[in-house]
Amino acid sequence: MGAGGVACASVELADTAGYGADVWLDNVHISMQGLHPSVILCSETQERFMWVCHPDITDLIIDHYNKTFDMPGVSELARASAIGKIRSDNQYIVHVNDVEIVNAPAPMVTKGFIYDRPFQSPNSVYTEPDLSEPEDYNTILLDLMAHENISSRIGVYETYDKQVQGRTIIEPGKADAGVLAPFNDEKYPEEIRHVGIAHATDHNPLYGKIDPYWCGVNAVAEAMRNVAATGATPHAMTDCLCFGNPENPEQMWEFAEATRGVADACKGIHLKNNRDYPVPIIAGNVSFYNESKMGAIPPSPIVSCLGKVDDVNKAITSGFKEVDSAILLIGQRKNELGGSAYYALFDELGKNIPKPNLAEVEAEIWALTDVIDASLVHATHDISDGGVAVALAEMSFENEIGFEIEIEQDMRTDQWLFSQTGGFILEADNINLPAIISIMSDYGISVTELGRTTAHQVMVFGNVIHVPLAKVKESWRGGLRDKLK
Repeated sequence: MGAGGVACASVELADTAGYGADVWLDNVHISMQGLHPSVILCSETQERFMWVCHPDITDLIIDHYNKTFDMPGVSELARASAIGKIRSDNQYIVHVNDVEIVNAPAPMVTKGFIYDRPFQSPNSVYTEPDLSEPEDYNTILLDLMAHENISSRIGVYETYDKQVQGRTIIEPGKADAGVLAPFNDEKYPEEIRHVGIAHATDHNPLYGKIDPYWCGVNAVAEAMRNVAATGATPHAMTDCLCFGNPENPEQMWEFAEATRGVADACKGIHLKNNRDYPVPIIAGNVSFYNESKMGAIPPSPIVSCLGKVDDVNKAITSGFKEVDSAILLIGQRKNELGGSAYYALFDELGKNIPKPNLAEVEAEIWALTDVIDASLVHATHDISDGGVAVALAEMSFENEIGFEIEIEQDMRTDQWLFSQTGGFILEADNINLPAIISIMSDYGISVTELGRTTAHQVMVFGNVIHVPLAKVKESWRGGLRDKLK
């Protein structure tokens, strides 16, 4: 139970099945006396659940909580209670002391209010900065790895238990998404014990400043790519839409555009195991009036993706595993540095943010999960903040394996290295390259062999970057910590 408390949980459960409900607030257990009925009905006290069950097992469920697990003994005044019944019609009725305080058709309650707020585009004009190519790419890479949006989050991860109940398969920081095995226990059927779930959350507020619509699209695509990089297929999405004042027409426009972007992206990428249907948004919330005297926050459609891993033993991390492996690039690079970490080093914003082709994103995800399921790759990392350069550097850190790659010469070097166009970097054995290329080709996805991993703990990008791995890792590990001191 969350937003709307007993009211929303009860009416939504009833209306979803086409029924109504009677709710008796006198039966709702409370922590203090004298609460107004509206508080009892709508309070959003956490850690509560609501069941709809057959009358024959009502006492069984109540005893499960109150006797088997002794909720009243665990927390004062906590317990399970029967508070209502499903009605055969669609009326939703709430009773207090035998007085009806709510009596309305359930569909009228659940559909909510439709607001028609005015909105208008701010017609902001952004341009690409006129930057010369760097003379020292080594320093640029070190500065990027120390950037607060790229550097290590170990200072966060080490503050909590990452192995609760022993079900963590991939810990935070080891891959683009965390992976859990929720059923890895003998009490569960054998056929689901190795099934896992992957989870990732993404958003770039700098994209929101430039174009809220494409900000929403990118948040969805990036979250899906992240779970796919572990071998999981995207199954569901949820969002947290954070914006300024909807009474301001320009900020309302930002909300409308970003929401449209999230919706279009989810509609454009389909369930792999049921390709007639898009990946659904199953939950979410909206937070308005996020502003200060300095103004509103950037449009911020934050998106989470939940993916399914059929066999957690096949889930992979992003770190290089072997020396002399092939390094593969999935997808084409484009000049899309708008809102990038690279531009942020120069206090520039830019214009050209990534504009994903959703059909290509879908094909890349489906192809990659096929490749991982066939155990053809050692490691996978999606390309996002900092571009190809940062993705490759991050892949080197865990096992301290260096690499040498060549840089494509059909665009400026800094654009190729740091553009945040989506894609993937793969590590694979030579023997598996034909199979990988064949699977990718079946989906219409290009594969480029960039170079190889090396025993030398050095990062080599063509003839423009040659820097010791340890030096890059030091910048990466200390970046966020230093800024939080």
